[in-house]
Amino acid sequence: MSNSDKPLLSKGMMAVIVAQFFSAFGDNALLFATLAVMKSLVYPEWSQPVLQMMFVATYILLAPFVGQLADSFSKGRVMMFANALKLLGALVICFGFDPFLGYSLVGIGAAAYSPAKYGILGELTGGETLVKANGLMESSTIAAILLGSVAGGFLADWNLTAALAACVLAYALAVAANVLIPKLAVARGGQSWHPARMSASFFRACGILWRDGETRFSLVGTSMFWGAGVTLRFLLVLWVPVALGISDNKTPTLLNAMVAIGIVFGAIAAAKLVTLKTVGRCMPAGVLIGVAVLFFSLQQQALNAYVLLVIIGMLGGFFVVPLNALLQMRGKESVGTGNAVAVQNLGENTAMLLMLGLYTLAIKFGAPPVATGVGFGALFALAIAVLWGWQLAQKRKVTTQL
Repeated sequence: MSNSDKPLLSKGMMAVIVAQFFSAFGDNALLFATLAVMKSLVYPEWSQPVLQMMFVATYILLAPFVGQLADSFSKGRVMMFANALKLLGALVICFGFDPFLGYSLVGIGAAAYSPAKYGILGELTGGETLVKANGLMESSTIAAILLGSVAGGFLADWNLTAALAACVLAYALAVAANVLIPKLAVARGGQSWHPARMSASFFRACGILWRDGETRFSLVGTSMFWGAGVTLRFLLVLWVPVALGISDNKTPTLLNAMVAIGIVFGAIAAAKLVTLKTVGRCMPAGVLIGVAVLFFSLQQQALNAYVLLVIIGMLGGFFVVPLNALLQMRGKESVGTGNAVAVQNLGENTAMLLMLGLYTLAIKFGAPPVATGVGFGALFALAIAVLWGWQLAQKRKVTTQL
């Protein structure tokens, strides 16, 4: 049976989705629990973003190696190994060792996990069901982010040990779900494990993907989206007191949750309305994300803000899911899905660091949060419009050559 003939909700696919839910649940609950641990130990406030930066840095530093890891072994087993690393990191924090050490182990596990979790979708499904599989993956992830964040914050307020124990349990359940994934054939075995050769191989894969018009389009689009997403999360913290006059910690968290809820519905819509042959349909949604952020930044009523953030999330899900599927399919045909997702992770995390750096500079030099949001939305809409025009020009060029 070919991949395109396999049912979407096979036993293997359900095991992947369940493992992804518990793994992402643990990631988000552990972040809030670890921050609470650092607060209880009176760590300086500046150390909190450093914790997140170390997590992101693992993706960038390990990018040359994790794609080959995913393609050189059965991806279900790679996922199990990665979740076991996360479990070890959570245990390190739970038993009172250095939280930076524990969270770095979780970051290493997450970096190894990502290419395998997306790469396995193209091995369990194929053809047009791949977009639907990506929709399931994104929906599972967002549900885990919502529930994990709430559970982590709530349990940390109640009992720190219980919060950390819940994270350990979540990762253990993820490992157990990984055991149920069938052992699939190795995608690209026999590659060299010498670090210099692996790095050279990774950067060759980067070159191949960036030279291909369709994968370059996908890499730029997804990197811009996730870079913008993490910047919006930090922008909300400063925007809420100025625009809405609300100074609590709960409101920015709830507003972020509205984006996540919207992404679920956007991912479902993309699975129904977009195929690999019609990926261009997602581009108007990308432009509208920037327009919606611009209008959101000007709001002064909480209800309007909540509604607009749900819309931003829906547009985001509709935009990013087809681009992920396109990269996985084209990457599988050229450099291997694991390598393709590793290259994508490098782009996305680099974009996060760059956009957060620009945002930090804007705030440091006194830019008001509302004006920053308006400028950010306008620039994002313009950038996606340019990307869309570039993609159309590339298609016309190919058509003319034929």
